[in-house]
Amino acid sequence: MILTAQLNIFKRVSHQDRLLFTKHLATMMKAGIPISEALETLVDQSRNPYFRKVLGLVFEDVKNGKNLATSFEKYPGVFDQFFISLIEIGESSGTLGENLDFLAKQLGKDYSLRKKVQAAFTYPGIVLFATVGLGGFLSLYILPKLVDFFKSFNIELPLSTKILIFFAELMKNYGIAIFAGAFILILILRMISQTPKVKPVWHTLILKLPLMGKLVTYVQLARFCRNLGTLITSGVPITKSLDITANTLSNLRFKRDVLVLSKALTKGKNVGETMRKGFPEFPPLVSRMISVGEKTGKLDETLLYLGDFFEDEVDDISRNLSTILEPALLIVIGLVVGFVAISIISPIYQLTGSIRR
Repeated sequence: MILTAQLNIFKRVSHQDRLLFTKHLATMMKAGIPISEALETLVDQSRNPYFRKVLGLVFEDVKNGKNLATSFEKYPGVFDQFFISLIEIGESSGTLGENLDFLAKQLGKDYSLRKKVQAAFTYPGIVLFATVGLGGFLSLYILPKLVDFFKSFNIELPLSTKILIFFAELMKNYGIAIFAGAFILILILRMISQTPKVKPVWHTLILKLPLMGKLVTYVQLARFCRNLGTLITSGVPITKSLDITANTLSNLRFKRDVLVLSKALTKGKNVGETMRKGFPEFPPLVSRMISVGEKTGKLDETLLYLGDFFEDEVDDISRNLSTILEPALLIVIGLVVGFVAISIISPIYQLTGSIRR
């Protein structure tokens, strides 16, 4: 099991690899280069060994007369159903070059969205990591040495110093066990949260968190609207588009809702009307605009507009998240440093005062 997990690390293809491949393939197709020749060129250019191997096998299939979508379907871990559907539609309608170009733009927007979310947590993550590391070092190596020092004082210690001594003794006697236990507990909780029964509940709870929930919701809405709009624009039937879009969503609550929407369409209902009944994850703005898009016959344009709208919202929340978290972390760090400083200085000040008297 562990060996398989380690091998899978080397079988990953990043979003950036897929994006660059799609962009280059679209450019070469527009330039009139035959698809087999374009694939052969891109195989040599790929820096990811596993991706290069997959592209080589795809090239062999295409050279032997298979179409591109069928060749991609053999590697679902590299090319998802969204990607394959757009390629399939492009091949059947003779617009493969245009579809590849459109797909590259959508992948670029998705990549940009991921980067915005990552950027929002980069600085707070660094500060938090440094704080935990420094706190662990002080707790395990510095504070235990202060216990005997303070106990030698023949004075009544302040409450803050007593608290610090208690914490220092705790770290001196059980510090390594506490940190190891906390690390193991985090791993266990993470494993439990990924189990089939707990994962849906965990994903629902994430959506209810004060600021994080809104960020995750808008990321899922942006991906839902953009991917569904892209598929409909490319000519994929709406029920199939909903099924494909559901598999592109990372939050299981949203994924379930989109699959329910797909089933509702088979009963003659429309998307906007169904959304308004029992789908609180989708704000009224989405259901109303989708209803308008369905009535005017411009559902794809409406969805793409909503995708851009929610991407802008993600950008705003990301900036606000950094703005809120950074000072909050600094305040916490300042309070901890101030408490430690007062706890150490106060008894020393009392001792020097008693010696003068």
